Amino acid sequence: MSVDEHSLPSATKAALAAHSRFVQRIRRRYDQELPLLAAGLPDRAAMQALIAQLQAEGRNLASALRVTRHLVLERLAVHDVELAAPMKAITEAMTTLAEVTLCAALTQARIEQDAIHGQPRNSVGEVIEFWVVGMGKLGGRELNVSSDIDLIYVYDDEGETDGAKPVSAHEYFTQVAKKLYALIGDVTEDGQVFRVDLALRPNGNSGPPVVSLSMLEEYFLVQGREWERFAWLKSRVVAPRQPEAGAAPSRAVALRSLVTPFVYRRYLDYGVFEGLRQLHRKIRDEAQKRAAGRPERSNDVKLSRGGIREIEFTVQLLQVVRGGQFPEIRTRSTVKALSRLAARGLMKPATAAKLAEAYDFLRRVEHRIQFLDDQQTHCLPGSDDDLKWIARSMGMVCSAEACQLLDRLCEVRELVATEFDALLHDGQAPKPGACKNGQCGGPALPVDADEFLEKLPPELAAAVRRWAQQPRVQNLREESRLRLAKLVGRAAIGVKEGACSLDAALRFVDWVEPLLRRESYLALLVERPAVQTRLLRLLGLARWPMRYLMQHPGVIDELADSRLMHERFDGATFIADLQARHDAWAQHGEADEEALLDSVRRAHHAEVFRTLVRDVEGHITVEQVADDLSALADATLQCVISWSWARLKQAHRPAPSFAVIAYGKLGGKELGYGGDLDVVFLFDDADENSPEIYGAFVRKLITWLTLRTAAGELFDIDTALRPNGNSGLLVTSLASFEHYQTGRGSNTAWTWEHQAITRARFCAGAPELAARFEGVRRAVLTAERDIQALRQEVQAMREKVRQARPVRAGLFDVKHSPGGMMDAEFALQFLILAHARQHAELLDNAGNIALLQRAEAAGLLPAGVGKAAADAYRELRRVQHRARLDEQSTALDEAAQAAQGIATHRDAVLALWRAVFG
Repeated sequence: MSVDEHSLPSATKAALAAHSRFVQRIRRRYDQELPLLAAGLPDRAAMQALIAQLQAEGRNLASALRVTRHLVLERLAVHDVELAAPMKAITEAMTTLAEVTLCAALTQARIEQDAIHGQPRNSVGEVIEFWVVGMGKLGGRELNVSSDIDLIYVYDDEGETDGAKPVSAHEYFTQVAKKLYALIGDVTEDGQVFRVDLALRPNGNSGPPVVSLSMLEEYFLVQGREWERFAWLKSRVVAPRQPEAGAAPSRAVALRSLVTPFVYRRYLDYGVFEGLRQLHRKIRDEAQKRAAGRPERSNDVKLSRGGIREIEFTVQLLQVVRGGQFPEIRTRSTVKALSRLAARGLMKPATAAKLAEAYDFLRRVEHRIQFLDDQQTHCLPGSDDDLKWIARSMGMVCSAEACQLLDRLCEVRELVATEFDALLHDGQAPKPGACKNGQCGGPALPVDADEFLEKLPPELAAAVRRWAQQPRVQNLREESRLRLAKLVGRAAIGVKEGACSLDAALRFVDWVEPLLRRESYLALLVERPAVQTRLLRLLGLARWPMRYLMQHPGVIDELADSRLMHERFDGATFIADLQARHDAWAQHGEADEEALLDSVRRAHHAEVFRTLVRDVEGHITVEQVADDLSALADATLQCVISWSWARLKQAHRPAPSFAVIAYGKLGGKELGYGGDLDVVFLFDDADENSPEIYGAFVRKLITWLTLRTAAGELFDIDTALRPNGNSGLLVTSLASFEHYQTGRGSNTAWTWEHQAITRARFCAGAPELAARFEGVRRAVLTAERDIQALRQEVQAMREKVRQARPVRAGLFDVKHSPGGMMDAEFALQFLILAHARQHAELLDNAGNIALLQRAEAAGLLPAGVGKAAADAYRELRRVQHRARLDEQSTALDEAAQAAQGIATHRDAVLALWRAVFG
């Protein structure tokens, strides 16, 4: 027996479940039945066994379900209050109780209707399925102990019953729903199982109680409102019980295929912010009305400021905004969602942990409140004894002098409210001091209003007026034109306050123009003023970012990521994140090629943009930019190889024995923004059909890499360096490649191909082929050569390239002119091919700068020449890089040469050329 808590000294009292009036009633009325529930925390089997036992003892189903509910709750009260069961265990048990009772009631309801009307069948004779869809906490497996259950009834097809008294499927399922309600929701002498709420169904309380899939689809397309997307996010078929993973799927997958695109859009969906604001405002207003004149209702742990609902809204808003592109954050569980949002970088890990802790605390308080009288309330009790009991049950003290429970509650709610307001109201409230004498600048003006344009700087006003009067702007909704005005107005304020340049504001206007109908991006900037501020700064530092942002506007969302400036690209993390996204697509049944192609493109664009921002802001060097972009290309290729092979019809093994060999800028890890990938494809596979299999694979791989989709493009691929160039096969066996490069047989490589292989490297594919390729490469580089003939061939090739890229007199092209980067590259290639046999330190693909220094250290260059040329090469790359970022020519006039100190760099490279070629 439980100890009477009133008999214990105040300081040592333990909270007992017996304090609950509800528990007391259950123990008095059902003392004979309590032992029927199996020991321990109730699970599905125990609940089903209890229902069966109660029916065997003479109770009808309705009574058995109600008594089961009471006995389960009494047991949960003991486990929660006295045994400190985790909150998750209590909510899962309550969810299971709802599922078990609904499944039993649905089975009974259909049996009764089948006896009257027969089974409902569709046009091809299949029995029509009916699903009880759990919403809210039931859908999320987070049901509280005295919750109502939000349900929607859906049947999958139209038809009629096959009995003696046929009725339409709609009539049949309407009767099933009525019976279901009677078994679950009616109040009898044993009470009720659950209060049933159908208000979330299409058209709410004015809509039919049951809807078909086609009716639901039409509703989503025509009438579905923003707030309903949050409601449907947690939706789940709770009855009949769905097949376990791996079993034949139910036709309920058709329901999921309707719900998913309604909830999650395939773009960054910042337009939902205002919809959620309105829903939250409505809920908070209703809570305040309920509390008016009833001060005890102001302490509502669910609906008041900083309550449970604000944690749920915070999570769901981020999920709805991003879940269309990032399926890995989709989950119905609030706590799981917090950890996934943190893992994806959408929330600081510390914030997610604090909100998860706050959620656990508030839910446990909510359960204690509801255990008192089995009432659907979330307000702290007015009774001091009850408040003290709740505090003791949570290991706290509550007295007339101090109440730890209330102190902790205030602390938690303040944390939740702060995070919620930061997310939902960012940019909505005026800055302190912005409103004077009750005036906040008058009513908002649309972007095409003369009064608004007159307030802008003249140059900015002219740029905006150019498109503001166009029909595509005039035809926008008033809300959209107000959004545009807000964005342009912020840019104007930035210019006035010196936060950004006029050039930045003008580039911003140019950038916005193609996006006038892409309201999701405008909404993002409206909701995130800090993102717009960073965007304006970025646009003011260089021109090329605007070009990139025009091609890939979705990447502006990356400016909201606090990690942007403090991390570098990590290939393993990139691949792991993409694989997690792939697995999430597969889990949701959406891993089609379109989704995967778009996913890898968005991920690549986002990483390029992150590197671009770090670059323009001066946080990384030119060499680090090239390293990161090259590593990104490697990781992207590795990911695409894996995904495309898995979808190759001819695939004959789990992973291909295949390698991508990088040449040129990618091979030398000097890749720039938007650079082509010079690659060669190799395979090493004994299967007799390998040439055909890998030929098909490479064609598929190139398509995956080059196809332009709704998310943009990925790479341009150049395979001209493969054996025999454009007339050769797209993919070559490793053995044939070795024979070609080492001069065995009649078909051998040219000297310029050996020059190219000095910068070649394995960059993606089967790791075991990396060493094999490197062995071939080193064999090529260490082959005996006629030095004089080699010198002449390299010089001839350099002259051929120079003639193909003439430079106008008076200009110096940092790459192509004498003394430019290409001279340094050709000189180094000669040194490697001529001397790597005797100097193994030249064999490493260590980059031009390091290899020039090694050549000097090996005595192949006069003292100081190699180091000076390496420094010059570094500076010429920097000049080239900055010119391209600002969309300027890399052919510099005399003034630009003087300003950049080009003469010194040119002379250092020319000295290298003379030292090598005479």
